[in-house]
Amino acid sequence: MRDVFLAKGFAAASLDELCAAAGLNRPSLYAAFGDKEQLYISMLRHIGEKSVEAMDAVLSGPEPIEQRLGRIYKGAIDIYTRPPNRPGCIIVGTATVEATSHPQIGAAAHQILAGFEKAFERGFANSDLKPAPSPAERASMAGAILYATGIRARLGVPAADLRVFTRSMIPVICR
Repeated sequence: MRDVFLAKGFAAASLDELCAAAGLNRPSLYAAFGDKEQLYISMLRHIGEKSVEAMDAVLSGPEPIEQRLGRIYKGAIDIYTRPPNRPGCIIVGTATVEATSHPQIGAAAHQILAGFEKAFERGFANSDLKPAPSPAERASMAGAILYATGIRARLGVPAADLRVFTRSMIPVICR
């Protein structure tokens, strides 16, 4: 289902495509999720929870924070530029489009992005960086770079260029 939403977005993904991807018929899909919007939100939350767990694992590591950030960005770029369709970030690439007309989607996406920034904040708090800017301020910058990378990937920027971009931003975040 994630791949259908990534390829088509929320609005253009048909129930038939989603049912086929899930291996369910319509009544089973409705029984499990209620409607397409709740299915989408459930999928977003699942991806968000797994992503925050993975970020926490990397950001709590023993390496210098610059290396931990590099690993986060490399992992994101690998996902965002995966062939054949270079999906970018599902939250930034699809949820933001729906946020104004589907407030529940917007709220779920906002909550997930806040989770990303909290993971970054924990990582910065667990580093030897100077106290200013604060871990929260650094986390906001790190999140913005992550979101910009997702947008650029979806627009077709090559992975090599995305790596140059993120590597150039790490010293800015960590200074």
